[in-house]
Amino acid sequence: MTTPATTAVHVVYAHPSERGFTREVLGAFLDGLADAGRPYTVSDLYAMDFRSELTRAEYERESGYDAEAPVPDDVAAEQARLAAADTWVFVYPVWWADCPARLKGWFDRVWTVGFARRTVGEPRLVEKALVLCTAGYDIAELEASGCYRAMRTVMLTDRIGERARTSEFVLLGGSASASASASGWQVLKAEHLARAKALARSV
Repeated sequence: MTTPATTAVHVVYAHPSERGFTREVLGAFLDGLADAGRPYTVSDLYAMDFRSELTRAEYERESGYDAEAPVPDDVAAEQARLAAADTWVFVYPVWWADCPARLKGWFDRVWTVGFARRTVGEPRLVEKALVLCTAGYDIAELEASGCYRAMRTVMLTDRIGERARTSEFVLLGGSASASASASGWQVLKAEHLARAKALARSV
């Protein structure tokens, strides 16, 4: 892994467990980056114990649109990693039709005035933002409930928005679908991991 000054891809990962399918997706994606020779950095939000709640000072900075006020060191470090990358990738599980609270809090704190909104001059655009999320239900079930469109819109339209020239939302689900058997899930999981690796090679 390289320093932020030379990185091309920055991955924001949010899952509390070091085991499980979401961790395997992260591993497959990083393997794909390595295969492609793409340098990268990773922010593992749970491993970092990244604070998700705004302090009063942070809230007042943002609500007052005070871009001259300093941001906390952990926020500045995240912004530096993002600024050094031309591709942003978000890897997380779908919980209650959204990302984990820690990643939601990451957006609350890192998408600051002067960095992600109300920037001075032309805002910096990243070349690509890629969302890789895991889910128990498959896309068909999530589309039927309306959840798929909602969470895709929140991530790509609201959180990423015009901050990336292109963006893509990829859901890797099906482990808890009614039609999924244990052996069927193993086949589908292998397909998902291969897709994650292939996506990394192409970013």
